[in-house]
Amino acid sequence: MQRDLSAMSQTEYDLIVVGGGISGSSIAWDAALRGLKVALLEKDDFAHATTAGSSKLIHGGLRYLVNGEIGLVRESLRERRVWEQNAPHLVDPLPFIIPTYGRGMKGGLVLSIGLTMYDLLAYDRNRLDDPDKKLPGFKSISREEALKLMPSLNPEGLTGAKIYYDCQMFAPERLCLEFVLGAVEKGADAANYAKVTGFEKEEAGGANGRISGVTVKDELTGDTHTIKGKLTINAAGPWADILMGLTDDGKPSKRLIRSKGIHLITRDLSGENALAVQSKIGGHFFVLPWRGKTILGTTDTVFDEAPDKVGVTEQDIEDFLAVVNDGLPTLNLTRDDVENFYVGIRPLVDTTPQDDEDDSDSYNASRAAEIVDHAELDGIEGFLSAMGGKWTTSRHLAEKVVDSATKKLGQHPKCTTEDVPLYGGATGRFLPFTDKAIASHSDLPADVIRNLTRYHGARYEDVLATANERQGEAPELLQPLSGTTNDIGAQIVHAVRHEMAVTLEDVLLRRTGLGTLVHPGEEALSRAADLMGRELGWDDAERSRQIEKAEASYKTLDGAA
Repeated sequence: MQRDLSAMSQTEYDLIVVGGGISGSSIAWDAALRGLKVALLEKDDFAHATTAGSSKLIHGGLRYLVNGEIGLVRESLRERRVWEQNAPHLVDPLPFIIPTYGRGMKGGLVLSIGLTMYDLLAYDRNRLDDPDKKLPGFKSISREEALKLMPSLNPEGLTGAKIYYDCQMFAPERLCLEFVLGAVEKGADAANYAKVTGFEKEEAGGANGRISGVTVKDELTGDTHTIKGKLTINAAGPWADILMGLTDDGKPSKRLIRSKGIHLITRDLSGENALAVQSKIGGHFFVLPWRGKTILGTTDTVFDEAPDKVGVTEQDIEDFLAVVNDGLPTLNLTRDDVENFYVGIRPLVDTTPQDDEDDSDSYNASRAAEIVDHAELDGIEGFLSAMGGKWTTSRHLAEKVVDSATKKLGQHPKCTTEDVPLYGGATGRFLPFTDKAIASHSDLPADVIRNLTRYHGARYEDVLATANERQGEAPELLQPLSGTTNDIGAQIVHAVRHEMAVTLEDVLLRRTGLGTLVHPGEEALSRAADLMGRELGWDDAERSRQIEKAEASYKTLDGAA
């Protein structure tokens, strides 16, 4: 997979998809499987924003039952099973503990009713071939059992707990990339660092003309290209309304609420179980086990600035620690316990009137998606927008978007993404697949192979083949780059050659797990930069610039590490 905007400018596409997060990538995959000629454009790197900045959950949304969004919960629970089936290397069951206190909404009876409904709505959850992916129904445990499993629970008024199951992504960035890789394998063209700066418009068509293509700035070279397509899909996530505003007078016809959510990474706090906790001062939050560490998440506050300016401040961390310590007072977490952090923006469709901008509420806003046909909304043909939605329902959103697109194109190919494994998803039962891979490569550490099958699934041998392409360097490339993860040098080289990685951050944060848990260490950064630099021809100045930029991703906006 290589980027070539010059070649793309010479091609006529059925669909131009703007936005390389999970929504846009899912749309590109679905459309390519249906035989459409697709261009996927992303202004930064694939999965760099909201897609990477999530809580890493594939879940039904238990709390949406309280809002009466039964349809959204059912859709999410159905899609949860599809994820387990099509990406077994990247999606796994995760047990959640919810403590119960007293009576009423926090009591055991109300929670049992809600979880019973949750299980009923997930009636097809175990229609899977892999028994390791099957999810039990919820169960109740005593106060003593709850404290034994989770000693950090507030014991005051604790009456017991419920255990139920949802799912977790091992690496959301890789999961998104699999859609891109799969789409390209099926004939799509994709480019990261390709910013859409305007639209090509024809007067004929709708009342306000027809979009016939986009103007694209190559963020790596500064060159500008025009890419033509019969239909353009706006899947730009938190930037969707901004992109919408480029079609005419700068004022978008739909508005988003941008919800800022920060996450903190700390030591293992909960073993194999996740924990859903209610805090008196900040609503609910999750304690999530992830790759030997714990993710604490998430905040949910309206973010009114430009989405490119989002970041984590020291005040954000202090405020969220106060919420966590209120909900789990025995932890007494301090800033020193925070080993890493990250942020994402949820793009929520604003249903308030346009003149009520101060009425935005991100926590209670629906996570449902909306598909906008601009021919109906503002008389612009050839333009659709996919707004809002959840990680979990992104595949189904893509199905509906491409259904709408093919109808407008006068074509009727059926969606197949519900049953087709992702790029590395054809592993069959994943744990036996991994055991077989380890046995087949007994010359390599088992943890290295286990890591490769996690990140690359059925395609892990491609990475080992890349190591052999570097004459005489295979032994070096097959060694872990740091003491904190089992990512190897061959993954870096493979990412550059075959996965469109062009910056050090791309490989640290989105192609491997080298830098997603904690800072990988100066030596690992240096070794990764050397490997990339040799592939891309970096001089000493560029190598230093890449390392400096990567280091900045581990600092708050205040400049603290």
